[in-house]
Order: sequence, then structure tokens, then C-alpha cells
Amino acid sequence: MIEIQNVSKRYEEGNRALQNINITIDDGEFVFIMGKSGAGKSTLLKLLIKEAEPTEGRLIVNDMDLQKMPRRYVPKYRRKLGMVFQDFRLLKDRNVFENVAFALRIVGASSRTIRESVPQTLKLVGLSAKYKYLPQQLSGGEQQRVAIARALINRPEVLLADEPTGNLDRGNAIEIMKLLEEINAQGTTVVVITHSHEIVEMMGKRVITLDHGRVVSDEKKVDEHS
Repeated sequence: MIEIQNVSKRYEEGNRALQNINITIDDGEFVFIMGKSGAGKSTLLKLLIKEAEPTEGRLIVNDMDLQKMPRRYVPKYRRKLGMVFQDFRLLKDRNVFENVAFALRIVGASSRTIRESVPQTLKLVGLSAKYKYLPQQLSGGEQQRVAIARALINRPEVLLADEPTGNLDRGNAIEIMKLLEEINAQGTTVVVITHSHEIVEMMGKRVITLDHGRVVSDEKKVDEHS
């Protein structure tokens, strides 16, 4: 569960990025966070991954109070989150297998675990046949699938996706959203930050809209998984 309780964020120059935000996201939910540029979406994401600290309020993720978390624990906490970005952030000099395996290597996983887990995860995202390809040999949609596989390899309870379809054409965007829906159906909480009204309307999920740092709407859609 993600609990955001009376959270505000002000920067030194006086800019209020978030103002008294209250959001609860239950385990297993699929939620979109929408808003125009400057609405506070990126700030909220930074707070959730502890790249920034709130000026006021509390954030609790999977029963962990982020304000009370020692700095030394932050890398371990982040490894419990899956992160997917608009720009993929793949290692250009490593093939698909190694890009996904990298997330296991940094947590000290055994060679056997890597040999078993990476092919399973690549199968999940539909890239089993391209495990030897370098990122530049893949389409944008395929690169994002590699990024999703890397985010999932440590079996996170929460997957955070920041504009995951921002660099993709409509067809690839739809395929990525279907994949995220499949991942959510297996029990992973999925939070997607986007500005695409088309994607949001197509998916029919809960939509939280931010405007000038405030929650202006929170609509729970009805779909086949609810």
C-alpha cells in the first residue's frame, strides 16, 4: 500500500510543487497520475523514490515510513520498487540479457538465479528470441520492454512508470500498456505517470489528476479487473 498523507513540497525559491496531497493506493491497484507540465507529477515521483523529501506530511510505502528511513537503507528500499522511465535508460554496450541481469547482479544474486530468472522475465515481456540483441538493434517498443523486464526481475511489489509511452508511437504505446496490465493482473501494484488522455481513456483505470500541486480529481473507473 502507498499512503501519502498531507504531503506538501516547497522548494527553496518558494515554489510550491505539492500542496497538502492525500492519496491512498491499495495493494494490487493500477493507477494513473495525470496533470500538465508543472502539476507536481515529477515531484511526487521523486518523493516516492526518496530523491527528494517532503516539506510537510508523511509517505508510507509497503508499511515503511519514508521520513524515518535511514539514508543507508534507501538503496535497498529502491530495489523493492520497479522503475520504468520514458528514456528507457538501458546500458548501450550490453545486450538484452545483460541489461536485465544487471539488476540482479547489483543485489548480489547468484549466477544460477540469473540464468533461471532472466529468461523467465524475457518470456513475460515477449523478448525471448532477442536476448542477444543490443539496445540499438531494437525498436523503441522493444527497448521499453527490456526496461520493464529489468524493473520486474527483482519481483517488486510496486512498479512506478514515468511516462512509459512518451517516446513510442500509438501501436507500441498500446502494447506497453497491455503488458503493464498483465503485470498488474499478477498482483503487482502499478502506478503510471502520464499526460496521454488517449491511453488513460483506453485503459479505464483509476485516474488521479494533479493541477498546480493539488489533487483536483480522483476517479475510480470500472473495468474487468475491479
